[in-house]
Amino acid sequence: MKNPFRSLARLAAMLVLPLAIAGCGVNAIPTKQEAAKEKWGDVQSAYQRRADLIPNLVNTVKGYAAQEQRVLVEVTQARASATQAKVDASTLTNPAAFHQYEQAQNQLSGALGRLMLIQERYPDLKSNENFMALQSQLEGTENRINVARRDYNLAVQDYNTTLRVLPTSIWASTFYSGAKPMALFTASQSAQSAPTVSFDNSLPPTGAAAGAPPASVPGASPGSPPPSTPAAK
Repeated sequence: MKNPFRSLARLAAMLVLPLAIAGCGVNAIPTKQEAAKEKWGDVQSAYQRRADLIPNLVNTVKGYAAQEQRVLVEVTQARASATQAKVDASTLTNPAAFHQYEQAQNQLSGALGRLMLIQERYPDLKSNENFMALQSQLEGTENRINVARRDYNLAVQDYNTTLRVLPTSIWASTFYSGAKPMALFTASQSAQSAPTVSFDNSLPPTGAAAGAPPASVPGASPGSPPPSTPAAK
């Protein structure tokens, strides 16, 4: 005859053991890893929104300032580089790839800042409703990017710390031996800020695109109305 107390003890052990293991933090690593990946998705979404706004913004500026080819080409090239640099959740633990992505986005931020300076040279452009709406959306998007990157860094710091401290470091070296630290954004504060508008009309050449040959813009002349562009989403 089976001992009922032994059966109850075995059942109790089966119920308590998973709770005890969870209480030791064995689930903390995948939980925090997924949280960091979710925050990374927010970063990518914000960057994509900025990339979607840029073509309409460039086309609007061309209508009033077609001769500002250096800056227009620079922005277009920087956008292409930024959208070609891909870092997904599976490569967040690759510092070199992550840094390449970060650099491409920072270069685009700098090019956009120089594009926004153009408006001070063209009063008609400054008063254009389409340009002003796009500028407002861009500023809001830059703020979203800053918030998304900050939240991502906080989530990654939490996850990376979990890999190093006890008792979760034990699980990191046993159950989750493949878990690696994720890369952090390390851009300077000025690089992470939204482009600012300056009343200095000088636009010194910067970047590789400064020497790029002017692109052809048919039918555009200073002071002419901008081409019709669809409203940015």
